Amino acid sequence: MNRIILAGTFIAAILGLFAFRNISNRFVNKRSFTAAPTGTVYIIVDKSDYELQVYDEIGWYATYPVVFGSKSLDDKMIEGDRKTPEGTFRIVNKGPHAKWHKIMMLDYPTKESWEKFNRRKAMGVISRSAKIGGGIAIHGTWPNDNIVVDDYTNWTQGCVSLRNADIDEIFSFTPSGTKVMIRK
Repeated sequence: MNRIILAGTFIAAILGLFAFRNISNRFVNKRSFTAAPTGTVYIIVDKSDYELQVYDEIGWYATYPVVFGSKSLDDKMIEGDRKTPEGTFRIVNKGPHAKWHKIMMLDYPTKESWEKFNRRKAMGVISRSAKIGGGIAIHGTWPNDNIVVDDYTNWTQGCVSLRNADIDEIFSFTPSGTKVMIRK
């Protein structure tokens, strides 16, 4: 009888750990058979799932939790709207950052971004005097402030923010020129 109770308690504890992991979903998930990405790397940021996914020549490598600017996950429309732009970008430079640990600047606005912006102006969706904005990046958080990522606090001005340990890891294997696709 005691063995049955112990076995049941053990199984319940294991299932509880799996349930916590699935509910939280704020852990880094990685491919287990390689230590680092192989060959050319690219990044997909999925705004609706609050995830940054890294792919390499083999395929999926890792998924990291991220947050954005506005609670609205719509595409960036104008400067100052705190929305994260959608489209295909490149990392143009990267380095340490005084406020946000490390930063990887994107080439926003791209030609595609300008075309969407001008179409919206022509359709009257945004003001003719609106500006497109710029300065979009992937970066860390304030020192010791990783909780903003863990609790889905959208706090940036339109950038993609990761926990500092996660940006450290990604920073180590993403050179300037790396493709970044941001989608809803």
